[in-house]
Amino acid sequence: MSGDNAGQASPVPTGETPALFTGRRWFIPSALLHELDPDAARAGRRPRRTARDWVVDFSCFLLAVLVGAVAVEALNDNPHVPEGLAVVDQLIGALACAAVWLRRRWPLGLAVAMTVATFLSDTAGGAGLIALFTLAVHRPFRYVAWVGGINVALVPLYYWLRPDADIPYLVSVLFAGLLTVAIVGWGMFVRAKRQLMVSLRDQARRAETEARLRAEQAQRLAREAIAREMHDVLAHRLTLLSVHAGALEFRPDAPPAETARAAGVIRESAHEALQDLREIIGVLRAAEPDDTGRPQPTLAALDTLVAESREAGMKVALDQRVGDAGAVPSSVGRTAYRIAQEGLTNARKHAPGTEVTVTVTGAPGAGLTVRVHNPPPEGEVPPVPGSGQGLIGLTERATLAGGRLEHGHTPEGGFEVRAWLPWG
Repeated sequence: MSGDNAGQASPVPTGETPALFTGRRWFIPSALLHELDPDAARAGRRPRRTARDWVVDFSCFLLAVLVGAVAVEALNDNPHVPEGLAVVDQLIGALACAAVWLRRRWPLGLAVAMTVATFLSDTAGGAGLIALFTLAVHRPFRYVAWVGGINVALVPLYYWLRPDADIPYLVSVLFAGLLTVAIVGWGMFVRAKRQLMVSLRDQARRAETEARLRAEQAQRLAREAIAREMHDVLAHRLTLLSVHAGALEFRPDAPPAETARAAGVIRESAHEALQDLREIIGVLRAAEPDDTGRPQPTLAALDTLVAESREAGMKVALDQRVGDAGAVPSSVGRTAYRIAQEGLTNARKHAPGTEVTVTVTGAPGAGLTVRVHNPPPEGEVPPVPGSGQGLIGLTERATLAGGRLEHGHTPEGGFEVRAWLPWG
């Protein structure tokens, strides 16, 4: 399957030897191994015979010699053939049998040469059939059709010029024509089997590549989810640290009790942030979700989130009009919690000192609505680096949950984050 056959199927990726052939390459045709070895094809190396090839080639040579020997007996018994013509016939037959060893290197050239040889010599008939079979195995159908058609067309002329003494002319022509067609069909069948094997190997390799790409994509999506989780969690913890540290900085004369409470909140927030960071880094190192960490927050933890913000000095009003927060699906509740958490974090950074309103409403079938609103801040607020990244992550998170998220400034100058999530 070299030469023109090389483009029939895509090769196996470079550097990968098919595991199917490991340890039993001697049993596989060299042309098939060459087709599945892209390095050999690119280097222009001819396929080297395997043990199977040597056995097959030697068997073909013996078959050609055996057919030639039978033809020699019939030639010697034919009184109409002169002795000199018989010698020439046998010489051509011997050369044809020897040329069988070249059938893998030049299948087309040998088949054309054998077409001429078999027309001139009875003893070259076996070698001619083997050359025609090799052509059907190693070359596309257009070459086989031309050479095979010429062979079939020459059969009536051959037996008209050299009739068989024992078999009628019509029987000889029909038998030789059917034998030629059968040999061509057999060779095309072998070629189709080899092409099918190459195609199946190519499909299997493509399936493995697609599976690897899907796994890499799933890993990338998981890492993006972890990154969003890191932003949502750590941004909340670090803003709490910033608020309390700022209070201690600007009020050095605060009462000891208030200073101790602020220090405790800072210590607790730092511990929580460190714990969250440790878990996320552990997941990134393992490259797979970690189910052994702390449970993810749901809508029921919203009260705790608001309490933490109030302890940090924020003014937060929670309006939760959901009958049973525990009935909300965990994925929806977790998304709602993260939206409220990011909204409070943004209000702390961009509108410090304002009163933030968190509203959660919804019911099964109607969906869950989360709204975080704050009025405009008093005075100028210094810009915060990285602003807007959290809202992008929240929008993607809401979309993945089957909902939608909108955010922007209100007519009075405040800011609002509003999300709707499905609650089936």
